[in-house]
Amino acid sequence: MRGAILVVEDELVTQRLIAAGLERAGYEVMRAASVEEAEVAMRGALPGLMLLDWMLPSGSGVTFLRELRSDKRTRQIPIIMLTGRADETDKVTGLEAGADDYLTKPFSHRELLARIKAVVRRGAPLLADEPVEFEGLKLDPAAHRVSAAGQNVKLWATEFRLLHFLMTHPDRVYSRSQLLDEVWGDHVFVEDRTVDVHIRQLRQALQPSGHDRMIETVRGAGYCFRSTADQ
Repeated sequence: MRGAILVVEDELVTQRLIAAGLERAGYEVMRAASVEEAEVAMRGALPGLMLLDWMLPSGSGVTFLRELRSDKRTRQIPIIMLTGRADETDKVTGLEAGADDYLTKPFSHRELLARIKAVVRRGAPLLADEPVEFEGLKLDPAAHRVSAAGQNVKLWATEFRLLHFLMTHPDRVYSRSQLLDEVWGDHVFVEDRTVDVHIRQLRQALQPSGHDRMIETVRGAGYCFRSTADQ
């Protein structure tokens, strides 16, 4: 993983404990107790990964997350949300805002390290670099670019990997668990619900060109990418 891990946590005892554990594991660590401090920390080199607390003194971590995802410079930073909120609706909110993973407090140091490693693995470059295209929907892994009907489509890293897998395995139905294994690489630390969130966001991105119809929900089975929109 290139770059340090930026820990954005206003509870200083928790912040120090997380930082100390990461440093013992061999990671370089940056620390911030607010959105403002995090922004200052990122003015130079961007972190390789961010641990972002939900509740911060100067505003919601979710709001800050949305701002990071809307900025071209920070859009691709892997981000794990840290929060005491355990409700499914809160998890979905964090994932829809762009979090790569969601860790509920209290958590063990071993689980945190495992989730960091899983997120880093999911962010590794795709092995296949040949472009793939169906009915005007084109994905170029080498350039990390998606276009639909000649127009660029902006996707976050997870939606890009998900679309790449589906387009390279067309007309086959995959369950949520299978997609987690194939796209996320380690389903132990990610819930099935995560797939639904990213499928919905992928469809929204493809909706303007009508290519969202190519991603079909197969009731009771999972999802399928149809090689023609008319199937």
